[in-house]
Amino acid sequence: MGFKHDLLVYTTLECESPEEMAACMHKAKQEGADLVELCIDSLTFSHISQVEHLLKQRTLPSIVSFRPRNSEWKKACIQVLKLAVELDVEFVEVDREVVCDEVMAELMSRRSNSKIIVSSYVNGGNPTEERLCNLIINLQSTGADVVKLVIDVAYITDVAPVFHMLTHTQVPLIARAAGDRGLISQLLGPKYGAFFICGSLGGKSTPGLPPLTSIKEVYKLEYVNPDTRVFGVISNPVGHSKGPLLHNPAFRHTGYNGIYVPLLVDNVKEFFRVFSCNDYAGFSVGIPHKEAAVRCCDEVDPLAKSIGAVNTIIRRPSDSKLIGYNTDCEACVTAIEDALRERKKTHGHASNVSPIAGKLFVLVGAGGAGRAIAFGAKSRGARVVIFNRKYERAKALAAAVSGEALPYEHLNDFCPEMGMILANASAVGMQPKSDQTPVSKEALRSYELVFDAVYTPRNTRLLQEAAEVGATVVSGVEMFVRQALGQFKLFTDGLAPVDFMRRIVYEQF
Repeated sequence: MGFKHDLLVYTTLECESPEEMAACMHKAKQEGADLVELCIDSLTFSHISQVEHLLKQRTLPSIVSFRPRNSEWKKACIQVLKLAVELDVEFVEVDREVVCDEVMAELMSRRSNSKIIVSSYVNGGNPTEERLCNLIINLQSTGADVVKLVIDVAYITDVAPVFHMLTHTQVPLIARAAGDRGLISQLLGPKYGAFFICGSLGGKSTPGLPPLTSIKEVYKLEYVNPDTRVFGVISNPVGHSKGPLLHNPAFRHTGYNGIYVPLLVDNVKEFFRVFSCNDYAGFSVGIPHKEAAVRCCDEVDPLAKSIGAVNTIIRRPSDSKLIGYNTDCEACVTAIEDALRERKKTHGHASNVSPIAGKLFVLVGAGGAGRAIAFGAKSRGARVVIFNRKYERAKALAAAVSGEALPYEHLNDFCPEMGMILANASAVGMQPKSDQTPVSKEALRSYELVFDAVYTPRNTRLLQEAAEVGATVVSGVEMFVRQALGQFKLFTDGLAPVDFMRRIVYEQF
């Protein structure tokens, strides 16, 4: 079986029976895998002939692996690996625990075209460049054709030494950082010379592995090269972000050599310290880092500085300085204004004055997004009232926008007048807790318009109930697409395919 691409995308199959493994192999082929790793140690089989039948009937090029759990399993492992080379399986993976001169000599003597991979699974400790380099030298000394490392990482910054190894190692290297914070080891691996990328099979989510379908359809990693500029969303959690679904197609549509990836970051300051080269060119900033990120910037746009939160950071190529911006503010306020203008137009009223002016604007949440919305509402002449679980934060934001702060527990009872505007900038109602809402349905009757910054799900419980009581509703998707357009212009120095990006959002989100 030959290969069509320099970059090989594979998935790992751990199945209980040969029949299940054969079915998963077929599914992997449908999802775009170039080859599969057959983890024979996961199988239950009574005779080696069952494994032989599976290998002979394989429908994709394969890596055969067998990780022994004890000395008895070691015998079965060697038997399976010998069989694999005799059947000319494309790659045969030998665990570091099994490797010895005798085993390697026998496999080498039996093989015809099979490539021998020697692998090591690194658990615990700090994966420094020195440690990984020494390990690779040790594995290479076995005579392996390919070296494979799977490394448990505690922080996203632990992936940096993996990229260094990919760039500087002379021997062909398969490298994967395991766990949620290791995802970029696969998505950015091709930029650093990786020729094997691992993805997860549909329906079998694995922390740190992108779905096979997203590798092929969203990220299109075959086009990533050393010159590709890296963008991403810095957040925690980050799995809910739709940014990659929007920015990556937009890069390709405009012919811009960039990739946009999820970045699960715990310490934003340390992230910027480690990933400091110009190739890491721009970032969206999400929960809970929008305020902390301000302190990481060398310069901050005046609007973002007054808000005290950034949602976009650009690394200036001329001097590598980080410049912070906030595109949330205008995105939210204009979305609300346009919806109110459309409502007034329907009722025969039109005006050039902001329809927010003079309105009582009730804001839930005083974090980064909340700050942007509060400053936007103030700039349009609204009377801002803020509710937040931490009352002190609400008071501080209210003071900054000459507004009022009230205790969170009074939110449902707050009704000084009818026709108010409600904006939810908290995470209440976000997946997976989409059954929650910050305001009761009965209380929503006081509002003319309800906006929810949450966009996963697109139609939150808050918006559903607001629509049911007759309020105009504005989804967080509208804010998302507007702020994303602002970000994309900053990322690409002006390029922004507005109609294309809008179509993607409303078709796929």
